[in-house]
Amino acid sequence: MCPLLAVTSTATNALGLGLATTLVLTLTNLTISSLRRWTPAEIRIPIYVMIIASVVSVVQMLINAYAFGLYQSLGIFIPLIVTNCIVVGRAEAFAAKKGPALSALDGFSIGMGATCAMFVLGSLREILGNGTLFDGADSLLGSWAKVLRIEVFHTDTPFLLAMLPPGAFIGLGMMLAIKYLIDERSKQRKAQAARAVSVAPSDVTGKA
Repeated sequence: MCPLLAVTSTATNALGLGLATTLVLTLTNLTISSLRRWTPAEIRIPIYVMIIASVVSVVQMLINAYAFGLYQSLGIFIPLIVTNCIVVGRAEAFAAKKGPALSALDGFSIGMGATCAMFVLGSLREILGNGTLFDGADSLLGSWAKVLRIEVFHTDTPFLLAMLPPGAFIGLGMMLAIKYLIDERSKQRKAQAARAVSVAPSDVTGKA
């Protein structure tokens, strides 16, 4: 929650943190799954945390070496990936019980899902706050990515509410509300389809 509120002020930062989290999830799931047979159950959580911290340190050094601008933007929130409940949760719930290939795929899929959510929130906040999209993309992708910057609308006074943590809370709440509505409609459609299937055989039996 803390990185989500602080880093998703722009689409570039959100995408950078999301991809870093995806890489950490994939590598930690792969490592923990490969070592699961030799991991004592009594001390598995500290071992998981040590593995996650090691992977995060490597990812942090890679970002520092190859995307220094992004490294400066994300700051302390890169090492905070260690405390991300998603990383520890998937290690405990999936990687510790499944094979390396499935665990790596699980980490990648979960990470990409989180990346998409952060990217959508970051894009909305950047558009509403600054009227731009992909501002600072060169810090993530290199100097050529300056051409990706889009000025959706011109503004001389940024909308600070969208850029500050309260805007992240509001945006996240709206995204969760939309997801809830979609899930409820999906449940209703499935229930209606199930009722239609259950009614159809009875109609046929009655006619017979």
